[in-house]
Amino acid sequence: MVQIAVFNNKGGVGKTTYLFHIANILADRGVCTLMVDADSQCNLTAYAISDSQIEKCWSESGNSIYRVIQPVSENMGDIRKRQPYKIRENLHLIPGDIDLNMYEDRLGETWPSASVQPASIRLQIAIYRYIQWASARVEAKIVLVDLGPNLGALNRAVLGGCDFFITPLSPDLFSIKGTQNLGEKFLVWHEEWENNLRKWRKPNSDFSENELPLGAPKFLGYVMQQHNIRDTKAGMTKGWNIFGQQVDKAVRINIVQKLSKIKQCVEKQNYLLGKIPNLHSLIPYSLNAHKPVYMCGSKEGLTGEHIGKAKESVKLYDDIIQAILGIME
Repeated sequence: MVQIAVFNNKGGVGKTTYLFHIANILADRGVCTLMVDADSQCNLTAYAISDSQIEKCWSESGNSIYRVIQPVSENMGDIRKRQPYKIRENLHLIPGDIDLNMYEDRLGETWPSASVQPASIRLQIAIYRYIQWASARVEAKIVLVDLGPNLGALNRAVLGGCDFFITPLSPDLFSIKGTQNLGEKFLVWHEEWENNLRKWRKPNSDFSENELPLGAPKFLGYVMQQHNIRDTKAGMTKGWNIFGQQVDKAVRINIVQKLSKIKQCVEKQNYLLGKIPNLHSLIPYSLNAHKPVYMCGSKEGLTGEHIGKAKESVKLYDDIIQAILGIME
């Protein structure tokens, strides 16, 4: 099983839409895929299932991401081994929960003592342990994790359990600036996780080796999102291309160079995993149908040339699908 986070500390870059689409494409290709909504805004969950289904997931007997780790968060017991939500063949979901905010508070409070107190480190690894159990339960080959746009305690804990991360970026000043914060924060997190592992990865520890995440997700690459298409060499309008030309340089300086020093970056020539343009009015139809854009047609309300554009949109994800299949080999 390979666990990949789709993560950026800047919001509004289309990361949830991106994750939902690549998860569906992988499922179409016969790759059993588990989506994890680790963002308390629950956008991935709202995209994938209906409000009535979400309500059941949030109930006392539900299988939302908070419900399954609630006993650990409240010091009442261990994780609850509840089946993830099956969306369709080869596609499953660990639903999000707005109550993750309470869990994040606990993560922040206990992080300073995670290297000395068993209860504190147990809290930090609760989601990781549940994902390990759930992915084995549904026999997932790929786990895709959606995270909120911040550098907080919850993202630190969840990213610590991932093998790789992908960063969607918009061609704008804010995304470029954000790469600076992202690279620096990963260096800090790496050192802090190493401190925890030195304590708990010892003979006669309270934890088995497979219960402890490495805390070292590797940067797989970035995706250019949300630009407006033009029939030019850059593939985007001149306005977007002003910053689009600067993105790759910023990624290499602020992420690749820094993370390569701690072996948290896949070594390759090209880190651009694709360009996903602004799909404009196709997205609302997709959201309303709880389906990826390429699955939408006349039944979902599309008409005219929109039907063809929706169907062809699946090709936009070819590069990232090949990259994911490549790391599975």
